[in-house]
Amino acid sequence: MYVNPMMLCRLLPSVSHSWVHRRWLRKFDMTPSMLALHWQKVFEAHKIPEARESSEILISHALGAKTFHHIPPSVSRCPVSADQLEHVESMGQQRLQRVPVQYIIKEWDFLDMTLQMRPPVFIPRPETEELVGLVLADSQGLLSSTGPRILEVGCGSGAVSLALQRSLPQACVVAIDKTEEAVNLTRNNAERYGLQNKIQVLQHDILFDPPERLLTWGPIDVIVSNPPYIFTADMSMLDPEISRYEDHNALDGGHDGMDVIKGILHLTTCLLKHNGDVFLEGDPRHPHMISQWLKTTHSVQLRLISIFQDFCKKPRFVHLRKS
Repeated sequence: MYVNPMMLCRLLPSVSHSWVHRRWLRKFDMTPSMLALHWQKVFEAHKIPEARESSEILISHALGAKTFHHIPPSVSRCPVSADQLEHVESMGQQRLQRVPVQYIIKEWDFLDMTLQMRPPVFIPRPETEELVGLVLADSQGLLSSTGPRILEVGCGSGAVSLALQRSLPQACVVAIDKTEEAVNLTRNNAERYGLQNKIQVLQHDILFDPPERLLTWGPIDVIVSNPPYIFTADMSMLDPEISRYEDHNALDGGHDGMDVIKGILHLTTCLLKHNGDVFLEGDPRHPHMISQWLKTTHSVQLRLISIFQDFCKKPRFVHLRKS
């Protein structure tokens, strides 16, 4: 007779759901595909976003594969072991609490890198890969014969800084973030790729710390940032994966989403070279807002070069140049 594990938990309330779930799964020879379908249905029943993707990522990780499609045929045809079932169960329970898969498996891909991830440090999004491409394609500052100096404001996991350093070995890259957690994670990821002696990582809050601290590495050819840019009023609409687990300091950009953006633009007056470039990721409303702000803020000598759309065709990136 088939007994659903959820029903068994209701009949035996003193028995934990996880224990019942594992015992129920062990009664069947669950191959990876069967297990993936099972967890997909569990996630769907609990309205977990991207249920299939979540299931496949967790199971791939438990089996030591990069992706579900990279599970070797010799493994995919065999039942999952008891230890692997327990590992998947543990991760699945976290996902049911809306923990992002990146934090559960403790890593995530960015371009050609696999970076460590730890809460609450901001998880890099696919759009930010486009930001790296724009910097490499459109910055005059990268033509510096002595090796460009690049500053990333708000480095998070170090994704952007490390990608630029790997693409431009001659560059001097300085990565700053206001939180110790982000600085430590960037350093860990730099060590993972042997770049700990190539990239400078500094805990620095551009809104409160004196800019003179950064002049050691100036003048800067390129400033790049995916800053906190969410309007404070929009923070309540974030998915639980974001609102519960990611650092709100890396998300909330103030009432107009421009607090840190303005700080970066002011920073250019003392730190950015003449004809140096600034590349920013922001809300689709920000390109127009930045353009209007520059017209009324004469102390900041920047001109708008380009506005770029992301892969969803939203105006996401701004390229500015110092006059």
